Amino acid sequence: MTLTRRQFLIHAAAATTSFASLKAIAWGKAASEFGLKDQFKDDFYIGTALSGRKIREAEPRYMSRIGREFNALTMENSMKWEAVRPQEGVWRWENVDRFVALGEKLNAYRVGHVLVWHAQTPEWVFSKPNGDLRSRKDLAGLMEAHIQTYVDRYKGRIHAWDVVNEAIDGGKAWRKSHWYNILGEGYIDRAFNCAHDADPKAHLIYNDYNMDQPHKREQLLSYIRRAKKRGVPIHGVGLQSHVGLSFPNIDQFEQSIEAFAAEGMRIHITELDMDVLPVAWEHVGAEISTRFEYSKELNPYPNGLPMDVEQLMVERYVQFFKLFLKHRDKIDRVTFWGVGDGESWKNDFPVIGRTNYPLLFDRDYKKKKCYHAIAALGHTKPQ
Repeated sequence: MTLTRRQFLIHAAAATTSFASLKAIAWGKAASEFGLKDQFKDDFYIGTALSGRKIREAEPRYMSRIGREFNALTMENSMKWEAVRPQEGVWRWENVDRFVALGEKLNAYRVGHVLVWHAQTPEWVFSKPNGDLRSRKDLAGLMEAHIQTYVDRYKGRIHAWDVVNEAIDGGKAWRKSHWYNILGEGYIDRAFNCAHDADPKAHLIYNDYNMDQPHKREQLLSYIRRAKKRGVPIHGVGLQSHVGLSFPNIDQFEQSIEAFAAEGMRIHITELDMDVLPVAWEHVGAEISTRFEYSKELNPYPNGLPMDVEQLMVERYVQFFKLFLKHRDKIDRVTFWGVGDGESWKNDFPVIGRTNYPLLFDRDYKKKKCYHAIAALGHTKPQ
């Protein structure tokens, strides 16, 4: 049995008083401590991604926003293979231990990101010291040992795992990564089965970008149907939501929510941010190796976002959150990919040197208009 969102929600009773002045003070305090996690507590988790550096620095404004606004936490990069296991025989647990301890302190839903991915995985994982690729047997054993060690260390302390990340290519097939080329499609089954064996109560997720696109949706749906017949413990689908002012098509996005939910998958809106800059490439994606040459045309707002563009951003975020609320029976979590604009990967992707404004808080962690617009959609108000 996997754990659900509602098993981790925090319910606090509000105090009341017959004295009008004290009541006004109490209401003001409640309002100041009231965050998005509280306003959507009966709908879904509101999450964010953290960096190991930010957790170590523990800057007060940053930490305050995390505690007040979010009840689900994911590490942006510091749990990936290259960070945790950069060399064979070397494990670096410090950042992950801090992350788990912080999540426990905040009583937040904790997501492990990520166990198997083609990127940010050291070359030694796939190649022997002489440069030859590992055999099928060697790579399978290495992957399974990695998952077993990792998941077992945090058994019962991490609620959900992104088990496999971005395994579908831009076309209609599996990505021809070393994982696939050496192990075949079966590596996905292996990863989910191994994670489940290590922690049978953990919620296991497949996570990918551009999942609104019909061909990617159908590729994953086909796998899910076959995997379920084999008894593979896949419980949820993460829809990476690196959206923009004009993409993706929201009707196609909704169709993916409905289609995956119809196959019994819980939906996780992951990595949510909104690109407000001109698109540098024809087909929008999140492949981190993609890069384009800097130009002023691709970086039009280095000193601040114009009011008309900010209003478009507000309207677009509202559009998505109305969709999420419409399907709140299917959605467990909505996770933003960062807290403030200054730390977002969108400042440098896919053009290094750009200034972007994709999140709900500005570079000083002050609330933006899009924050207030989303908050107004919440069902619960401060008491």
